[in-house]
Amino acid sequence: MKIQSDVYTIILITLIIGISIVLISKKIDKLDPYAKPKGFTGAVILGVQAVYNTVSDNTGRKLADHYVPYILVLWTYIFLANIISLFGISSPTANLSVTLLLAIITWVMIQYVELKYGGFKGYMHSFIEPIAVMLPMNIFGKFSTMISMSLRLFGNILCGGIMMQLVYNACQSLSNLLLGWITKSGTVFNFMAPILAPLLHAYFDLFSGFIQTLVFVTLTVVLIGNDIPEDIKK
Repeated sequence: MKIQSDVYTIILITLIIGISIVLISKKIDKLDPYAKPKGFTGAVILGVQAVYNTVSDNTGRKLADHYVPYILVLWTYIFLANIISLFGISSPTANLSVTLLLAIITWVMIQYVELKYGGFKGYMHSFIEPIAVMLPMNIFGKFSTMISMSLRLFGNILCGGIMMQLVYNACQSLSNLLLGWITKSGTVFNFMAPILAPLLHAYFDLFSGFIQTLVFVTLTVVLIGNDIPEDIKK
């Protein structure tokens, strides 16, 4: 049985995240609590604070501590997986099995919150709300979130990779058109790619990768927070 190359990329990203967490935590432990954080460590602290504020706004401060670690890891993992193609490695999030698994984890958490705060009876009753004939639609609705989140992330990252491949092919054709006459084969080094591709990489990999991470994580936080009663959020 052949192992997909994405498996090795996933292991690499996991190692990067794990080692980074250890190194950054050691740096934070050595910081002066009365001094303003600077540099990379300060940026990390600001990022963590931003994620904490977003989670607490949706789940309440009492429950934020339970969800923030997962959301932070989700943020980091998806963003790294989205932009790793900048280094010539195929993005794992261009694989539907990866995005589907991430969406399943979110879906399981949503169902858990619904059962915890609505009770088993309330959870089962939600399938026939507002009337019993809505049962098929409500069943589909329960799973639609999982499907839509996985397909949205998968589709956007895959399309970005395809677009960049087309750009490189076009750059090769342009290079051949401009200087192909100097070789017998008519093919030359793709010298146009370093000129035209970086700006497009900034959009399709960095900007689009960030936006897709933001959308996936925000939906995760909002959907979990929607099933937490307001009195518990206070």
